[in-house]
Amino acid sequence: MRIDLHTHSNRSDGTDTPAVLVRHAQQAGLDVIALTDHDTADGWVEGRLAAEEAGIGFLPGLEISCKLDGISVHLLGYLPDPSYAPLADDLRIVREGRTDRIPAIVARLNSIGVPLTVDEVLAQATGTPSVGRPHVADALVANGTVANRTEAFDKYLADGRAGHVSHYALDPGHAIDLVREAGGVPVIAHPWGRSSHKVMTEDTIGRMVHDHGLAGIEVDHQDHSPQSRDALRAIARNLGIIYTGSSDHHGLGKIDHDLGVNSTEPEQLDRLLEVAKTNAAASDAAVPEAYLP
Repeated sequence: MRIDLHTHSNRSDGTDTPAVLVRHAQQAGLDVIALTDHDTADGWVEGRLAAEEAGIGFLPGLEISCKLDGISVHLLGYLPDPSYAPLADDLRIVREGRTDRIPAIVARLNSIGVPLTVDEVLAQATGTPSVGRPHVADALVANGTVANRTEAFDKYLADGRAGHVSHYALDPGHAIDLVREAGGVPVIAHPWGRSSHKVMTEDTIGRMVHDHGLAGIEVDHQDHSPQSRDALRAIARNLGIIYTGSSDHHGLGKIDHDLGVNSTEPEQLDRLLEVAKTNAAASDAAVPEAYLP
């Protein structure tokens, strides 16, 4: 089986609709796909219907924006109840904070001579409940300032760059608690990617497992070197937690993140689904079901 547990649609910062994403997954030879848009479950219904039509497995999920000691950390939550009020409220605040910072980002870029308007950014954000830095990057591509999203982040939008503006994000321990309370399975996304490697040490991961019930970490990811993957897999095995692999696919929004470029071992998916059953049974949440034909 080929299993990709981290993808994005245009409900956040991907470029494909959920249905098109699922069709592309089928064409890429995937057997199971998880839709994990940033801080929203808006694409789940469309994605599942498309998966049923295509005859491939579908896991509904989220990628939740977190910060630890001022460093961005992302949490994947699989099969949580998105209507669970504490989780839904925090996700709404995150989305609003991301959208509200767009004028400030545009102003900062203008101040260093980069031509951009808020309307240009909004024109790139179709079908999503929140507007973020990837849409700013897409606007910079569209007006010819940069060649692609990667260049936009490297030059202007990444942490510490002129166009970076902070926004509200959850403490990862709190986010793990919320996902579990909502009946879902919490897995840290790309723990040693970008700047998150500064805070996601083995000790930190271990504390999140023991103090909050973190279920797993994403190991096979394009932001991880072969050496990092080996070390993270060893950490997961030492802690007895799940380890996953995925593409972090964004359609045309990210280069070198093709569907299925990394995958999750079937036995790890089985473990994830067992944790989902346990967490769902321990909560009063109305959890969604995975579709596994």
